[in-house]
This record gives sequence, structure tokens and C-alpha cells, in this order.
Amino acid sequence: MTFTRRKLLTLTGSALALPCALAQPGPIWPSKPLKIVVAYPPGGVSDVIARALAEQLASRLGVPVLVDNKAGASGSLGVGWVAKSAADGYTLAFSAISPLTLSPHLGKSGFDPVKDIVPVASVMYSPVLITATSALKEGDLKRLLETARARPGAMRWATSGPASLGHVMLEQIRAAAHADITHVPYKGGGQQITDALSGQFEVLSVNTSSAILQHIKTGKLRPLAVGAPARLNNLPTVPTLAELGYPAANLSSHFGILAPAGTPAPVVTRLNGEINAVLSTPAIRERLLAAECVPEQTSPTEFAGLIAAESAGMARIIRDAQIKAE
Repeated sequence: MTFTRRKLLTLTGSALALPCALAQPGPIWPSKPLKIVVAYPPGGVSDVIARALAEQLASRLGVPVLVDNKAGASGSLGVGWVAKSAADGYTLAFSAISPLTLSPHLGKSGFDPVKDIVPVASVMYSPVLITATSALKEGDLKRLLETARARPGAMRWATSGPASLGHVMLEQIRAAAHADITHVPYKGGGQQITDALSGQFEVLSVNTSSAILQHIKTGKLRPLAVGAPARLNNLPTVPTLAELGYPAANLSSHFGILAPAGTPAPVVTRLNGEINAVLSTPAIRERLLAAECVPEQTSPTEFAGLIAAESAGMARIIRDAQIKAE
């Protein structure tokens, strides 16, 4: 076949254009609003921090970042909803990592914590306060447990739900102290706090927050102990559970951003970088530290490692203490 100069140039141009066309990037991310699903009800520390985070991310990404609360099953409902969402980087979860590390060892979660979720960025760890309400007449945890042994079932202890970290802490204390305590499970922190303030039960496990610290300051709640590596700056006289002889119950909640498995790696990397940048801003750090929450900045790989390590630890705790889902 004979080629003219014009035909040759045309064919050459088409051949060069083909790889260029194939190399064209997909739609620019983000090109529409993002949604952060908070796995707990409005009003708790997770909701407050998620909304502050969303506001800062929106400014950095140039698109709205919406917050939607989907509470239930100690966070597993919201995380499971995200796990089944499109893996395009527009739907994220903000949750404690317990739906990935704790709930699967106590029952079916409705999703696979390894195959269906990709860790994006750790955000914070939050100490867990053991706090008395006006219904408790005993002065400290030791006397509370003495009463629980003397009057089985009389002491009511509220948590944010079955298979929550607070539930595991209660089971550890209940077993170690040989005390019969009634578990009062809630679906999250909001209603739990409302009922605590009206004395509907004697004790609650709750993550630290500015609101909780304010209730303690005004005397509406009384701290008995804290699950944390050390005593809190705002509550220096409150002992850790380890100090009181319950090291296995001395646990804190890690919170972070999660995405559906299959979310493009460049999107995960970008989100991780933006979240870590937000966590470095004075406004966010001050808000976290005021609530006695500690900022955590990790890579996705480091966050995945933290989740895996906690899952292994929780499996051991649940097996050794023979904890069952209620």
C-alpha cells in the first residue's frame, strides 16, 4: 500500500493521540460534596469533633462536607452503612474503631471489618470516664462495688450499648470485683447523658468531652475513675482504673475516618494528608485537648496497624473474660 505524506501524518497523529486519550485522568476529586457519617447520635464528643473536622475539610477541599448521624449497634450500623456505599471517596465514616475491633468478636456485624472497610486516618483517642450520677450515694468506686456485692443487681451501669468499649470495661470490672451490676445499654451518648443528669441510673461509662467536663464542674456528675494511660489534666485527682486495681479495664477509645474498601488509593492518600493537616491547626487541637481528647496523626498503614493490634487485644480480652453479647 502506498502512503501519501498527508495520510502518513494523519495515521501518525492518530497513533500518538491514542495513548494520550487512554492516559486522560478520571473526574477530578473532589467534584461534589462529601458526606461524613457519624456512627453515633448528635450531641456526643464524636459528633462535635466530626462537625469541626468537616468544616475545616470543606475549606481545604473546596466542596461542602456534610455530616449525617447514623447511630445504632454501638457504631456498627453507621460503619456498616458506609461499608456498603460507593467506593468513590465521597462517603466516609467517623467512628470509634470498636465496630472493627470489638463488635465482630461478639457477634455478626453485617460487614467484614477487613474486606469491606479501608482505614483512612486516625483522629484522636478519647479517655473513658466512669462517672456517678445523683442516684449514687456511695463516695467512690470501691464502695460502689461493695454495695453491688451486698445487693446484687441494685447498681445500674449505663454504657453506649452492647459490644461498646464501655460494656467491655464494665464486664472486666464486674468479673474482677465479683460484683453483680445491672448493665443499662443505650444507642449512643446523647440520651444516655440526659438520663444520667436526671439520675435514672447510678453510674455511666462515657467518653470525655467539654460538655461532660462542664457537668462535672457544676457537680451534676461525679467522676469515679478514668480509662486512660494517665490521669487527666482537667481531673488530676481522679485515678485511672489501673491505679484502682483494674488494669484490664483501663481502656480508651480510638476514633478515626474510614472509607468503603476499594476507594482509590490516591483519594485515601489525599484525605489522610488533609485530615492530618486539619489536626495540626490550633483551632482543632485546642478543641480536642479541651475535651481531654488527644489528637492522633497517622498514615493509612499506621492506622490499619493500630486497628489490627486492638482487634487482637479485644479478642483476647473477650475470650479470657468470657464476655458475651447481650
